[in-house]
Amino acid sequence: MTTPILDQPPRTPRRPSRTRRLVGTLLVLVPVLVVAAVAVVLTRRGGERAAPQPSPPPAASAPSAPMTPEATTAAPSATAGAGATFRYLPLWPFASVDAATAWQNEANPGGHQPWRRDVAMTALTFTQAYLGFPEVDRVLGAAPNGDEAWVGVGYRSETGIDVVAATLHLAQIGNGVGDRPWEVVGSDNRNGLTLTTPGYGTTVASPVTMAGRVTGVDESLRAQVRGRTALLGEVVGVPAGGDNALWSATVTYRSGTDRTLLLVVSTSRHTGPGVARFAITGVRV
Repeated sequence: MTTPILDQPPRTPRRPSRTRRLVGTLLVLVPVLVVAAVAVVLTRRGGERAAPQPSPPPAASAPSAPMTPEATTAAPSATAGAGATFRYLPLWPFASVDAATAWQNEANPGGHQPWRRDVAMTALTFTQAYLGFPEVDRVLGAAPNGDEAWVGVGYRSETGIDVVAATLHLAQIGNGVGDRPWEVVGSDNRNGLTLTTPGYGTTVASPVTMAGRVTGVDESLRAQVRGRTALLGEVVGVPAGGDNALWSATVTYRSGTDRTLLLVVSTSRHTGPGVARFAITGVRV
């Protein structure tokens, strides 16, 4: 329905009498006063009720055996984020929760190395600066899940296709529940190259036998044992290949002061220099 157009201005309405105005005012005020009174009563009654108490978080149970990061689906423990616990091996860049907390205290509010609070930059810096794979130069997807994340790092092939070299598993570490830095704790072992022996979190000694499976043709693998700041031992040119075929290498490494070690396996590209795929795991000394 369209609004009608008036041919002439409407007539001025007659002014209501004083009695009618008084009655109208009372009709408006009475309901308002009644509603206000009811609201006061309800407010007082409501204030007498006890505030609902939040239910405590469920207690976290520790795994009965070491678990690989990619297989762990448990929710964060009740003390996670309080600086008291960390349910994975801290591999890089921090050696412990205390070290991460110390960095938080030094770095706030702006601080140094702010990339540690960026999960994608932490994964890429780990790959290029720590592992020494500069050709793996891009982040190809990130899947955060609470205080964890899985970040794909890779490169662009000669044919212009982006290739994922590894999917790294990271977790937040340090003190507090927000704005904590990220820590590399493992990889997801789903890119055709796995590192499953020794098991994640197990204790090793030199020499250590590393093993897993690989899919590919005429692969040349490099197996490494790394400390926090140095390469401790490696074996290069490990022949492998086939469809989900077993590979293994025994690496002798020098001892150091690290409480945890990072084991790395990588395979070279068939066309051009650089790493095609890699996988990592963490072990105890």
